[in-house]
Parts: sequence; structure tokens; C-alpha cells
Amino acid sequence: MDPLQPDVRKWPVYLLSQERDYFIRQLRTAVFISLTANGTRPIRAILEKTLFLERTRLREMPWRVDPPDERAFWTKVRKRLGVGEEDQASREVEYELLQEVIRRYAQEITGTFQVSTFLFARRFLTLFFSLLLNPLSEQRIWGRKDKLFEKLQTTGPTGTIRSLMDKGTVIIVPTHSSNLDSILIGYALDTVLGLPSFSYGAGLNLYNTGYIAYFMNRLGAYRVDRRKKNLVYLETLKNYSRLTIERGVNSLFFPGGTRSRSGRIESKLKIGLLGTAVEAQRALFEKGSDKKVFVVPLNVSSHFVLEAGTLIDQHLKEEGQERYIMSSREDMASLRKQLRFLWRLIKNGSEITFSFSSPMDVLGNPVCAEGKSYDQHNREIELRDFFRLGESISADAQRESQYSKLLAERIVVGYQRDYVVLSSHFAAFLAFEILRNDHPHMDLYGLVKQPPEDYIFPEDSLRQAGEELLRALKQLAREDKLRLSAIFDQPFSAVFEDGVTQMGCYHAERPLYRDRKGFVKSGSFKLLYFYHNRLDGYPLRDSVKWEKLRVVQEV
Repeated sequence: MDPLQPDVRKWPVYLLSQERDYFIRQLRTAVFISLTANGTRPIRAILEKTLFLERTRLREMPWRVDPPDERAFWTKVRKRLGVGEEDQASREVEYELLQEVIRRYAQEITGTFQVSTFLFARRFLTLFFSLLLNPLSEQRIWGRKDKLFEKLQTTGPTGTIRSLMDKGTVIIVPTHSSNLDSILIGYALDTVLGLPSFSYGAGLNLYNTGYIAYFMNRLGAYRVDRRKKNLVYLETLKNYSRLTIERGVNSLFFPGGTRSRSGRIESKLKIGLLGTAVEAQRALFEKGSDKKVFVVPLNVSSHFVLEAGTLIDQHLKEEGQERYIMSSREDMASLRKQLRFLWRLIKNGSEITFSFSSPMDVLGNPVCAEGKSYDQHNREIELRDFFRLGESISADAQRESQYSKLLAERIVVGYQRDYVVLSSHFAAFLAFEILRNDHPHMDLYGLVKQPPEDYIFPEDSLRQAGEELLRALKQLAREDKLRLSAIFDQPFSAVFEDGVTQMGCYHAERPLYRDRKGFVKSGSFKLLYFYHNRLDGYPLRDSVKWEKLRVVQEV
């Protein structure tokens, strides 16, 4: 699509960067007021808790990206805070120290946006994703942009989303499974949908790599350090999000909080950042503005997640604890495995689907292309009225907390309804459920540790269960409970073979594959379980007579 605003220097994220110093002063003031309002929280107690948590972080979880003066700064805070009596002089020191801590956090979180770096990144990412997603046979030396766009497929009301960009602030809230998500989604929003760049949160751990840090620092990302759990940092992060939304800076953040370790679609969301959208909308109405905040759920579906092995290991360890122990041979991939991975990276093609749900306001009500809100009976409503207390617009923390929870529930509904099922997820769910039901007395943690080379998935079991599963998926699609990719118009055999070919095609150990004799086997039951989980939230198990199906164990 043609860009909505071809002049990058008119984008809100660029204008924010140009006024970075002024914005940081505004942010510091907002955080200080929120922490000291009504005098309900003693400043000394806030500082002492912050100091304790930060010194613990530096001792137990130091990162290379931490500033070189980090320890010295907190040592200075400790010495200045001291253990003095509560008098006027000590209170002035506490106020000064709180301001210094807020300033440090505000400087750390707030990023910049440089046009030259953005234009270079756009060209580089076109090449990178062309190599990643197109088969070797379709590539040219510098990639094919038209072929790339065929691999980055978008569904949903993209025209409505474009229309809303000049009627308020748009917040994209995607599902999250890979460290590539922010870059990939940002690239698709820019080059496929033609939207101005979004501000997005990037985990500080990504900045451990020098060249990634260079680009992140200059592409509008704001830094999020998930190690920091103290009140001052969290308030600074929340106020940053609220103030940028008020300024009209379109934002992208992951309401799940982190990558989905299990591979499942997120069903429980973090309320904190969603709450900043509600607060920003109320603040705009308080100022007399008619601008609205629009929220758009986005489901990212792909045949592969590069970090799938690490993610599913973390999930199984957390859930199974002592029942799941990773063997040492899984800790480190051999050189041979790494070379196989690199070959598959340039040999195979894949696709990624971006499924946008219908835009909604901050209460979860659907909105039209003109930005008007409608209730469940399709009657137009005045959103401003929901923020009134008597005749005036005013803050109400309890009320806005309920609005945030309602918004989270509506986003989860959008994730489930608008998820695009890919052939790989179908094949993984089918195979793993056959395996699980053939071992009814074995728990999950024992099952995924079985040697996969000993098992074969028989063709008759796959076809019998697959035909039933396919009918169940199509029924759910007719009921508007999910979406199916185009491959599902074909017979079961075509869908299954495509799924086997595409599933985790970049992993050294394939979750599902055909060996030289044509038998369907798995190279990793853990990875098979990870990709299976994408369909785990749907009522599919009762649609298949699993108990009659078997896997064959080779000797």
C-alpha cells in the first residue's frame, strides 16, 4: 500500500525524538507527582525499597548492557540517604534523590528516532526477510520485494486501521513468541500497510548485542528492563507509555508481557500497559480533546519460531520443576546441527501471516473507520460519558482498572477468533495428540523425553484422525471462531504434507518429517509439542476418536 505519510519527518515518533529533552522533563514531573500525590507513600520508604531491589539486581542478575557507573550511582544513593533522623534537611535530600532516580530511569527508557538509520534499516530488512522467507530457488542476489510481500500476508480490516491513523492514536497489541516479532511487525506495518513507524518496547536484554543496540537506540524503541520491579521504575515506564499515547505517538506493545514460552496463544494479559491507554484516553478528554485511542489486536502466525527449543524448555521446567530435567546433550548444539540450521535458513521458504482484529476503543467497543464507538447492539455511543463523574471528566482508579480488565478480555477474544491456522500447526496438533493418547498413563514430561527416533506415525492413524480434525476446524471457521489459511481449501493429504514440509523448517531437529523410506517421524517431541500448542485453546480433542489410534514403536 502507498504510505499514508511519505515525509518521515512528520511522523509522531520522529517529532517525539526531536523534543526528547523536553519530553523527559515532562515525564520526570509526571512520575514525581504520581509518587508523591497525597503524601500516602513516604519517600524514604520508596527509596529504601528501590535501593534494596537495585543492589540485589546488580549482585544476582548483572548484564553487560548495564551502565558502567551503575554500582557507583546506587552506592552514592545509599550514602546520601543514610540513616538520619526525619527532619527538614533529610526530607530535602530524599526529594533530591527521588528526582535523580526518576531522571536516570527516564533517560534510560526514552529512545530516539533517526531518519538515516530508519531508511537504512528498511533496505537491510527487505534483504534479510527475503533471504529468510523465500526459497533459494526464488531468490536473486538482493532478494525480490514482490516475492517477499507474498510471504508477509495480512488479513483483517487494514483499510479501517489506515483510516483511523489521523483520527487518534493507534495501539497495536500483538501476540508474542519471538525476539524477531518487534522488527518483523514494524517492517510489515511500514512496507506492507504503509503506516508511519510505531513506538515499541524492546527488552533491555536485546541491547547486549552491540549492532542490535545501535539500531534499537535509533528506531524509536523504548527500553524495558524486566529485572527492575521497583515502584519508581514501574511508574516511570507507565507514565512514559501514557504520555506518548497522549502526544499521538502510535504504539506497539505486547500485552502478554513476554514471549509465549509454551507456544500457546496468550489468554492472560498484563493490565499495566493496557491501563496506560485507558488513562491516556481519560486525560485527552480532560483536556477537551476529541482525539481517541484505538486498540488493534494482532495475531502473528508462522511456521517457525527460531527460539522454540529454548522457549519450550523454559516452559516445561517452570511447569514440571523436578519432573522435567533437560539432558546435557540438549544444552549445546553441535557444529553439524548449526550448519544444518544455516543451510535450511537459505534453502527453505516460509510464510508469516499478520491477522488484524477489528479496531476497538479503550473499553473494548468496536469502532468504525470514522472512529465512532458502538455497543454490543450496534448502537453508537459517546465514549466521553464513560469517564464522567457527575458533570465533569475526572480520574477514578477503580473504574479505570475495570475498564483495563474489560479491554484485556476483548483482546483475548480477538486473538482466539482471528487466529489464522497454518498447516504446520494442524499437522503438529494431529501428530502429538496421537502420540499422547497412545501413552495415556505417561505424563507430559516423560512423554517429551522419549527417544523420537524409536517412533513412527502410521499413515492410517494420521489420515483417520486428520480427516476428523479437518472437519472440526472447518466447522469452527464457519462459526467465526478462528480463520483458516488458503491451504485448507485442499484435501487432507495436501494440508498435512504442506504442514510437515513447513513445520519448524529451520530447526536442526525437525518436529515432523518424512524419512528416506517415506515414514512420518519426529526429530523432537518437545518441538512437536510447542507447535501443537498453537491449537491447544480450541475445542478439538472431543472431535476425534483418539483412543483407536496408535503409533508404531521401532525396534
